[in-house]
Amino acid sequence: MTLLPARLDPVFVPRIWGSRTLAPLFPDKNQLTEPVVGKASIGEIPIGEIWMTGNGCRFASNAPDGLAGKALGDVWSSLPIEWTGTAAQGKSFPLLVKFLFPREKLSVQVHPGDEYARQCEASAGGVGKTEMWYVIAGDAGAGVLINLKPGVTPSSFRRAIAEGTAEGSLEFLSIKTGDAVFVPAGTVHTIGPGLVLCEIQQNSDITYRVFDYERRDTKGELRPLHLEKALAVMNFGEQTGGKIDPVQIPRGAVTETFYVACRHFAIEKWEFSEDISAITSGDHFDLLIILEGEGAFERDGQSLPYSTAHVWLIPAALGAYHLAPTTRTTLLRTYVPPNAADLAHRLTRCGVPESTLSRLIHP
Repeated sequence: MTLLPARLDPVFVPRIWGSRTLAPLFPDKNQLTEPVVGKASIGEIPIGEIWMTGNGCRFASNAPDGLAGKALGDVWSSLPIEWTGTAAQGKSFPLLVKFLFPREKLSVQVHPGDEYARQCEASAGGVGKTEMWYVIAGDAGAGVLINLKPGVTPSSFRRAIAEGTAEGSLEFLSIKTGDAVFVPAGTVHTIGPGLVLCEIQQNSDITYRVFDYERRDTKGELRPLHLEKALAVMNFGEQTGGKIDPVQIPRGAVTETFYVACRHFAIEKWEFSEDISAITSGDHFDLLIILEGEGAFERDGQSLPYSTAHVWLIPAALGAYHLAPTTRTTLLRTYVPPNAADLAHRLTRCGVPESTLSRLIHP
């Protein structure tokens, strides 16, 4: 089977809190007819999320070996380990990459962990949802609410919801372009307006709303809340979400910034203006999310052009390849780490002190 980087086409998803402009990632698509869940046109309805690796995302026309036009969710379980990696587990693609465009606040919400999802959400895939947000763009003063304030209990939070003051139980976190926020399952949160985010998460869409600002859907009905489920999964102990303090590691022509690793994903940023070399590990695939820049993947005499807002699946057994930028490029690399100890050893070899690893690597 031919091994080459393969691009995935996006799916545009309407959300009640979404935007009618998709700049800076898709500035030319604000008034165009594009594939949208619900078959509407961009510009006619607010788009809140753009799914880049959802089960319904299709391989682009230049994908190798008959993958072109096929949905990721339909083919993933049949791909060989040269694509998935020797450590791959499960039949479903494990990572969901989204771009978020909130024009209004999202609901105050929480996501379950794997155990609760397996027991109570089997029909929805039975997978929990831990995620990270990377800030692509942010207005002055923009931020999120994340983590419960000290002293908040289930009874006091329930009372705040009934009184319409749920936001007052959460901590406000100011964020700006280049910041990243880790959101483990069980962390109550909401995202404010004035942001464009890249969200990397487990491949799950299970969300429990606890407060939604009395908003009504297109039928004029209040959106459902899920208070009892939310209280069952919400973390009322030590709060572990929040802004990440990353570590920057220069490597030749590329600057790598390491953000976070847990059993679900590892995430780092690459910034470069000159040609760079990379190599896959064989035990896991990589996803490369192009945040800005243009250039090409080069391998064995073939050249595949990339540009802003592309997401590429890099086969595990691809081996060595090159990235040749024509403009300064910033991308996020994410993958499912087979072994946290190996990752810690790699960072230690790069000069990261062991005392720093605890804030980067989570169980």
